[in-house]
Amino acid sequence: MMQKTLGHAASTALICLGLAACEGGDHLGKEPSFSDPLDTREHSAMISSSLPTILEKSTNLDQASLWSGNRRSLLGDRRAMQRGDIMTVVIEIDEEAEISNKTDRARSGSQSLGVPQLGGVSQRLDKRLPDGATAADLVSINSTSSSSGDGSVRRNEKLTLRVAATVVEVLPNGVLSIAGSQELRVNFEMRELLVSGYVRPEDISRQNEITYDKIASARVSYGGRGQITDMQQPRIGQQILDALLPF
Repeated sequence: MMQKTLGHAASTALICLGLAACEGGDHLGKEPSFSDPLDTREHSAMISSSLPTILEKSTNLDQASLWSGNRRSLLGDRRAMQRGDIMTVVIEIDEEAEISNKTDRARSGSQSLGVPQLGGVSQRLDKRLPDGATAADLVSINSTSSSSGDGSVRRNEKLTLRVAATVVEVLPNGVLSIAGSQELRVNFEMRELLVSGYVRPEDISRQNEITYDKIASARVSYGGRGQITDMQQPRIGQQILDALLPF
């Protein structure tokens, strides 16, 4: 009975490992497939516009006037303002950080106890002590401890990208929630760029662009999937062993 249970457990483990190893099976022997653009928040925002919060009344005079406040007019503001509008996010990261820590600690202590004279008690006690022991130097304790630590971290990151993002929601306070994605396939490798966050309409430039440092709660992901990424990652079994083995 025990052997059957162990056999079933081993079979289940092998099946789980096989399924985990096949997670990237969409590009086995072929190019990685693109994600469905119709199943994204950007597409939903473009096909379903939000209801206007303020209804503007138009008159015949507005239609006959040469001056129009419409966004599509010659002097209209064409920056992204509404749900479904598109803007350009400029990502230029050039950061360098260096941290160095050093710690030294030392401690020493000494304790001693002796009874050289106490009404003759020490002399009587010396007779009962082992050879070489005396009550004049009964207890003596010395302790010394020291520790030191030295660590340093150095990081240098540089990334320059441009990606189009879509306004997926206009919050009640006027802040725009944006999300954008970009996929580029070269041979058997797919490069993915994802960006999301919250921006203020007044931070958008006249060129309908916004820099990443003005995006609140910015989430930028630049990675990929394909044969090169698979070769750079350790195997599933190795990752499991690294998590389970204590040494």
